[in-house]
Amino acid sequence: MTGSEAHPSFRLAYVPGVTPDKWARIWHERLPGVPLALEQVPAADAPGRLRDRTADAALVRLPVDRDVLSAIPLYTETTVVVVPKDHLVTAADEVGVEDLSDEIVLHPLDDVLGWERLPGRPALERPATTADAVELVAAGIGVLVVPLSLARLHHRKDLTHRPVTDAPASAVALSWPQDAHTDLVEEFIGIVRGRTVNSTRGRPKAPEKAAPARDERRGATPARRKPAAGSTARGGARRGADRSRGGRRGGPRRG
Repeated sequence: MTGSEAHPSFRLAYVPGVTPDKWARIWHERLPGVPLALEQVPAADAPGRLRDRTADAALVRLPVDRDVLSAIPLYTETTVVVVPKDHLVTAADEVGVEDLSDEIVLHPLDDVLGWERLPGRPALERPATTADAVELVAAGIGVLVVPLSLARLHHRKDLTHRPVTDAPASAVALSWPQDAHTDLVEEFIGIVRGRTVNSTRGRPKAPEKAAPARDERRGATPARRKPAAGSTARGGARRGADRSRGGRRGGPRRG
């Protein structure tokens, strides 16, 4: 992590369907002196914004190139099918891919699910965008399978959605260039991970106090005092004088 920032503000790109409002609000509370520049970009363009350094971090859809980008997965979305409100699918609480086998399933060019094999029947042409595909659903041309956030983003009163239990899912992650893990990137990581403002993560630890000397510790045994010079000799002389006076205690016996 570098010790200084290369930009006066923090530039965050995010893909359609992701709502960074809560995190942006916390950023402004904690770092009022550092502007947060938000930019929504197409999902396919987000990794490129990181590689060419026109964004410091991005809320992306996985996968990303882990050779050049770091990423922290945040959540995986529910996948839903968007249909007209009077469609037969609405009779169930959730559906499977097989339930869409007779439907024309629209496949927009900006699809983020990465299908190995698209369910149902293909349309004659692929819509350019998810927004265009939603319009075709409203016109009764087909159905659309997308992450829940995109269904909500393009909500229409005449359309509804149901979860698709066995469809591919889209995971959202926070990503940044591996060689640009700056202090501000670490601050934003802390925000999306829910760290408190007093968290010590990433800060140097305070130096530990030196252990007190043994005789200063609680319960330590005090050092013995060294006898004064000559005290041993005086004690030996006194004991010798006592023996010369009578030897045994009580003096000599009388005959």
